[in-house]
Amino acid sequence: MTTFFQTIALCITLSVLFACGLPDNGIADNNLHGPAAAEILGNPEYPAFSYGGYRGKSRDIAPTHEQLTEDLKILSAMGVKVLRTYNTSQYPQVASLLKAIKDLKNQDPDFEMYLMIGTWIEAHNAWKSGVWDEEKNAWDSDTLTDHNRGNSDNNSREIDTAVAMANQYPDIVKAIAVGNEAMVQWAVNYFVYPKIILKWVNHLQGLKASGGLHPDIWITSSDNYESWGGGAKVYQTDDLAALIKAVDFVSVHTYPFHDSFYNQDFWGVLADEEQLSKQEMTKAAMARAVDYAASQYQGVADYIESLGLDKPIHIGETGWASNDSAAYGAKGSKAADEYKEKLFYNYMRDWTDGAGMSLFFFEAFDEQWKDSGDAGGSENHFGLINLNNEVKYTLWDLFDKGGFDGLTRNGKPLVKSYAGDEAKLLSEVLNPPFKSRMAVRKITTINSAAVPGEAVTADRYIVVHESMQPSANNNMTYPSAMLKLIPWEGTVSVEMSQQGVVGITTRAGDWWGTSLEFQAEVGENLENFKSGYLHFEVKGASDVGFNIGFQTGRFLDGDQINSFAAFGPGTANQVTDNWVSYKLSVEDLNAGTDLKDVTGVLSLLSPNRAENKQIYLRNIYYSRN
Repeated sequence: MTTFFQTIALCITLSVLFACGLPDNGIADNNLHGPAAAEILGNPEYPAFSYGGYRGKSRDIAPTHEQLTEDLKILSAMGVKVLRTYNTSQYPQVASLLKAIKDLKNQDPDFEMYLMIGTWIEAHNAWKSGVWDEEKNAWDSDTLTDHNRGNSDNNSREIDTAVAMANQYPDIVKAIAVGNEAMVQWAVNYFVYPKIILKWVNHLQGLKASGGLHPDIWITSSDNYESWGGGAKVYQTDDLAALIKAVDFVSVHTYPFHDSFYNQDFWGVLADEEQLSKQEMTKAAMARAVDYAASQYQGVADYIESLGLDKPIHIGETGWASNDSAAYGAKGSKAADEYKEKLFYNYMRDWTDGAGMSLFFFEAFDEQWKDSGDAGGSENHFGLINLNNEVKYTLWDLFDKGGFDGLTRNGKPLVKSYAGDEAKLLSEVLNPPFKSRMAVRKITTINSAAVPGEAVTADRYIVVHESMQPSANNNMTYPSAMLKLIPWEGTVSVEMSQQGVVGITTRAGDWWGTSLEFQAEVGENLENFKSGYLHFEVKGASDVGFNIGFQTGRFLDGDQINSFAAFGPGTANQVTDNWVSYKLSVEDLNAGTDLKDVTGVLSLLSPNRAENKQIYLRNIYYSRN
């Protein structure tokens, strides 16, 4: 635990960034503290944004004092009064931001800007892929990411720096977030389990109780809605319940934008909307996107209520990108453009303001470091002002009212995107896809009479097939639960046509993978097929090597087993431009499992780089003979 003397020592260390100036009790005079977090969060008079402000392709080059001052004046002109940041000790930006805010407050006592400081929390050996020990014929445990342990050096430094900043600037720092998407388990390179977050939340709450941190500062963790128990039950643990009890409020992330590609249930134009104008059908689609975000919030709220707890919930992060070159653009879900960004922003503000919630919109300004290799990547285009000083459509009204008059960014005035040509902007709006014509991401035919976990007794287990259709007159069955097409970490795009053809397009990266994953608390029980066969037809790029088969267990539970066969160049299984049928022995594929927990009914994994290559699969099923 950090003592007062450790905090002072840390302040001395940070003196090159800012002067500590703490009084004897470790916190600044209450008269200088200003409004408490409880007065700010949930108050529509205090609009909130996420802020980075990085101009370059790396965070190694932080915004200067002058650049931060320019951004703060622009944000103030937008009415913004609360900012959320993401790191403390790792980069100098937040220390510089605090100083810039303080200087503006000294120049103008009416200037208001408050911070929710984010701390970066990660696992022990985060970002390490492991080293294989040839002598032990196993992975060296000291080189593997350990999600049950935190990176003690990094995490302690992040928290201690946040405490020093909060004590130095009590009139600015109103909340501290322990971790950013640190618990969501798709963050396989660094996530930690809730007990690690809980340890630091309890530490900060203890400092508040002992006088080492101002009691009005609110403590939270900012994470995906599933991490807060609003989705998969695997997250709903005793440690999470204890964490929810410990925080002052719950900071929830929701991203309908991303799910327009990954989970399309809510996305697209309904059949009875197809005759509307493009603007009207887009408005209807975006209204459903906000309803979808609200449903994720409600999932968290329902879980918290089920625990018998009453905690404020705020939207710690959401946003909508205005451009994308791949999954969300013209060749993908058609979600990314400035018109939809404006609708989402306005609809989300209306909902959260009415519900008494703060909304930290991601983000104020475009940044390019998150996807430095692809200028058109969506991660570079979530801002409302781009890197060319162009104010996007969301802010045109404020621009026309003179809200940005006299303000500059990088020494240059702001201008409107599209040179203010609304007709041109609207002509380039991407029409949301028609639901009636959309390829599907879920294989929806299931056997509702079957029970996940119970052994499948039919002779054939049909995943998808153009002619085999289970009925009362044959010994075939469909899966007992939904199968969903999962692109692993965005390394591919994958969809199924109305004709039942699964199409995979690879993206740039050092590996790629995807799976038809079984959507239940337990896997499908295919133990009766252990002497049977996996059937499918495949065609596509002949120069791509990959493994294909099935998976049992779950990666995050540490019991996943890949039972694969090699396909492509140099193997016995070739892929060509023509459909080829394969009948793979399950016994030959099996890498050591009893088949009672098949979670990936058909999975593909390649350790090889392959960009923009296509693989197609159809007529996928298992047979007992």
